[in-house]
Amino acid sequence: MNIGSLNFGDFPLFLAPMEDVSDPPFRALCKEQGCDMMYTEFVSVEGLIRDAEKSVQKLDIYPEERPIGVQIFGAEIDSMMRAAEIVEEAGPEVLDINYGCPVKKVVCKNAGAGILRDIDAMVELTSAVVKATSLPVTVKTRLGWDENTKYIAEVAERLQDVGIHAISIHGRTRQQMYKGEADWNLIAEVKNNPRIHIPVIGNGDIDSPQKAVEYKNNYGVDGIMIGRASIGNPWIFREIKHYVATGELLPPPTVEERVEAARRHLSHSIQWKGLKLGVLEMRRHYTNYFKGFPNIKAYRSRLVTSHDTSELFDTLSEIQSVYGDGKVLQA
Repeated sequence: MNIGSLNFGDFPLFLAPMEDVSDPPFRALCKEQGCDMMYTEFVSVEGLIRDAEKSVQKLDIYPEERPIGVQIFGAEIDSMMRAAEIVEEAGPEVLDINYGCPVKKVVCKNAGAGILRDIDAMVELTSAVVKATSLPVTVKTRLGWDENTKYIAEVAERLQDVGIHAISIHGRTRQQMYKGEADWNLIAEVKNNPRIHIPVIGNGDIDSPQKAVEYKNNYGVDGIMIGRASIGNPWIFREIKHYVATGELLPPPTVEERVEAARRHLSHSIQWKGLKLGVLEMRRHYTNYFKGFPNIKAYRSRLVTSHDTSELFDTLSEIQSVYGDGKVLQA
């Protein structure tokens, strides 16, 4: 599979762009575990062109992360074009446009999934971005706005015609948000369209190696994008790759691996975001880092309530001491 000059081999795995999740601290862990390409958190084009600190910081890219895509969202052509130029200066390998975010504050501005109500505007906006940058442009989108507007087959053709290099499709409508089961049949319809020659990447509900292989075989997509299942679980990438290659399941990560990943994640998060935000945004990961640990509730409670870094790192060390070497997990 290729995106521009990038060659990913057969059936690559991608980290989905997730706000307050797919930041450099987390991306580093996913890359180590075999993720082929990662996308940044989505970046507001209005923030970029106004030099807003939070938006500009999201353009931080580290050598070990490459290849990487920067994802932008917006609704105004001029702003999107100016932002594309700013992104290009940051030096990613790919520029991605977000047409999938379902949250109200984005949708109400006709950005993210909001633009799915106006496909002509979506195509015009995409064409303008493609012309504004020399980077390969990709798109992440949904099946449609609601059950009556699942125009993804037409959308994929039209976006390909204006020059995008790949399309990632989340198998839900905006109306569904993240509820119900993702529908991959329409993703397969896009992939099997003889007019489509760009890579089609499937997204939605992939949470195990078995499911990744099942969907690969059933729907024929070129690659898979992992989102929520990676939170606190960067090992999912190596597990899927091993299962694809061998048909065998890897043993789960050890207690020591889990604690070390959480420790590094927390440390890097504080370093990159500052103490307050670094501690707060780590909290969503702890449940998955220590999923399945018996009687973990008291430790997890400390991790998600404490603001004291010494206490947090001490708690992680205590978890390793109590659960390490399978002492309690085998009970």
